[in-house]
Amino acid sequence: MIPVLVFDIETIPDVNGLRRLHGLGPDVPDADVAERAFAARREATGSDFLQHHLHRVVTISCSLRDRDSFRVWSLSEPEETEGTLIQRFFDGLERYTPQLVSWNGGGFDLPVLHYRGLVNGVTARRYWDMGEDDRDFKWNNYISRYHTRHLDMMDLLAMYQPRASAPLDAMAQLLGYPGKLGMDGSKVWEAYQAGRIGDIRDYCETDVVNTYLVYLRFQLLRGMLDRDAHDREVALVRDALGKLPGKHWVEFLAAWGAP
Repeated sequence: MIPVLVFDIETIPDVNGLRRLHGLGPDVPDADVAERAFAARREATGSDFLQHHLHRVVTISCSLRDRDSFRVWSLSEPEETEGTLIQRFFDGLERYTPQLVSWNGGGFDLPVLHYRGLVNGVTARRYWDMGEDDRDFKWNNYISRYHTRHLDMMDLLAMYQPRASAPLDAMAQLLGYPGKLGMDGSKVWEAYQAGRIGDIRDYCETDVVNTYLVYLRFQLLRGMLDRDAHDREVALVRDALGKLPGKHWVEFLAAWGAP
């Protein structure tokens, strides 16, 4: 069985980078540095969503379906620096060479990891292999949009048309899963400033579980799982979550409801 690794990242403005780019000194509070960047972005585009290279990664959450187990964990501040988070993520790809699954990972998460990997001096040889080391990667690698070693379900289901894309929260709920609970990406910076890194991590972990459950339904859609196999996989996830510590899993299972 090829391991299936679902991932999601959470980010905040790269305040130190913004100081460097705009010549702002340490006397300017972090919140003001970020707000200046938001305001400039709103004036330029109508949205305060910063460009990918100006995000700093604070959490990477993963779920791994490997052999007979389903696991969920996070690489997160304050235990690790941004560079360590990103390096450990790519080290995992080096170790497992998994099927990588995301929701909008090609549009956001991976480009951010690329830029921040550059900033932090990360190495990721297996991830960037396009056939130089492994000939199979010439025809199916993590980089190409149209290869499946990285499966961005949002992109594929929309047939690569941005106007047809759907949010994960809505799709998860339409399929009968909990969707997002208590937070969304727009609240991460506010939570980070309040010192609520644990809440950010918990939110990111529930996102990867929602994504994996949608992935299982997609595997049913494309005929890679029959109905019985799909239902067994869903039951495995529910059982694994019931054994994990954390209030967010109690809330997630309660929102999911009875099997």
